[in-house]
Amino acid sequence: MATAEPTAHALIARHRPTLDQALEAIRTRAYWSPHPEHPKAYGEHGSLDAAAGKAAFDALLGSRFDLGQPGTDDWVGGEVSPYGVELGVTYPHADLDVLLPAMKAGQRAWRDAGPEARAAVCLEILKRISDRTHEFAHAVMHTSGQAFMMAFQAGGPHAQDRGLEAVAYAYAEQVRTPGTAEWSKPQGKRDPLTLTKRFTAVPRGIALMIGCNTFPTWNGYPGLFASLATGNAVLVKPHPRAVLPLALTVRVAREVLAEAGHDPNLVALAAERPGEGIAKTLATRPEIRIIDYTGSTAFGDWLEANARQARVYTEKAGVNTVVVESAGDYKGMLANLAFSLSLYSGQMCTTPQNLLIPRDGIRTDQGHKSFDEVTADLAQAVDGLLGDDARANALLGAIVNPDVKARLEAASALGEVALASREITHPDFPDAVVRTPVIVKLDGAKPDAEAAYMSECFGPVSFAVAVDSAADAVELLRRTVREKGAMTVGAYTMDEEVERAVEEVCLEEAAQLSLNLTGGVYVNQTAAFSDFHGSGGNPAANAALCDAAFVADRFRTVEVRREA
Repeated sequence: MATAEPTAHALIARHRPTLDQALEAIRTRAYWSPHPEHPKAYGEHGSLDAAAGKAAFDALLGSRFDLGQPGTDDWVGGEVSPYGVELGVTYPHADLDVLLPAMKAGQRAWRDAGPEARAAVCLEILKRISDRTHEFAHAVMHTSGQAFMMAFQAGGPHAQDRGLEAVAYAYAEQVRTPGTAEWSKPQGKRDPLTLTKRFTAVPRGIALMIGCNTFPTWNGYPGLFASLATGNAVLVKPHPRAVLPLALTVRVAREVLAEAGHDPNLVALAAERPGEGIAKTLATRPEIRIIDYTGSTAFGDWLEANARQARVYTEKAGVNTVVVESAGDYKGMLANLAFSLSLYSGQMCTTPQNLLIPRDGIRTDQGHKSFDEVTADLAQAVDGLLGDDARANALLGAIVNPDVKARLEAASALGEVALASREITHPDFPDAVVRTPVIVKLDGAKPDAEAAYMSECFGPVSFAVAVDSAADAVELLRRTVREKGAMTVGAYTMDEEVERAVEEVCLEEAAQLSLNLTGGVYVNQTAAFSDFHGSGGNPAANAALCDAAFVADRFRTVEVRREA
């Protein structure tokens, strides 16, 4: 511990300018990112270029991923890439009765380091992850099925941005209260009452981060870094199909913590045997005081109901909806929606599912378009976007698991198919399951159709739902968000009253709204430091990434007062 103080000063000096910029970005909500999006930006100042990153990833295949954690009682693995590659990596399986006490042992010194030093350590972790973005991109690609460029950007700089954003919010909330205060209360002719007060941000305990299959880093980093920056140890429990990106993250975190003079066991990995299902066991252990979870509604609801000893942050599932009432740029609307439906085969919690379109058609800059014309034109736009197989592979990626494939194949029986899904062969990975989206037309007035469009159908499946009017679309939107939740809502309209009505629904039901997107910004994408991912105000999620509420309850402020 003797070297911790100078190391802390060095890290603060190195990263304080970045922290200050992040604090300014969350204040202004303007665009900012310290992490380059383009692959060619890497290869200097210690970062891995494309070839070195690929080589580093290849070197991991078939290896034992030793983290030096206490309590390792077995080695487990079994990840198979959605592209058909067996990763062959094995990870430490932990005896929790040994690992959890070891994690708790380092929390006192980590707490006493203070918010600024913790933030600097977190930023050093993120910097080293950023330097290895090419390596992480291959790890994300071969566990999530994302196409390489998406894995590079979403799994790399965009995920790192979200982690940094969480650190900035955590720091801001911890320093909102001063570290010390001199308190004096006048007593008239008597001497004043005087106290010296010290305020300390105290961590809740060990945080459990339960990772997801589709976006292991993007969805995982906010909770991981919010908990670590507020003084908590973090146990990372990856999805069994997507261990490698988070195992790499844990390795980097442990190395930085050790170099900074802190206990590396403040961050540890909890990999599991096939079918073991340790998330429930971990979630209800008394040592676990914070849980971050991204995944199915059923398990998210179980966590909220049963992990009573912990503060639980969940991002579950919703039915994302787009109201199509009219279009001032019909061609731009179709192109924007086609991209949104196609990106990563719709395997995003923000991808639109239901398109609510008046059955009598819509006004556009190209004249009146009937319901059938709108759906046919959208199908043609998707076909045009994905007509070239090389482009299609770059946008779609691979189907992440058999459940998504099964839902896709069953969707055509739910209604009239406006766009049939087709199979695409990947030239580099012939075993990859690549499918284009399906669009199914449904009559919103029929009860049997309601069962389809009022349930989440995760994957490349969308429903064009015929409604009686714009007012009916708005009310169906309201009911959908209230009952099922939504991570995103979109609307296309030239009518100010309809726009106000949609906006009011989203304000009342706490859903994030995008209006009339026709360019290079899509409803299923959000930018760190500016956009809020989810709201925490509807059934799709009980938290937003990121805001003050996401970090403030991960620590408590404890006061010690003395007579002056």
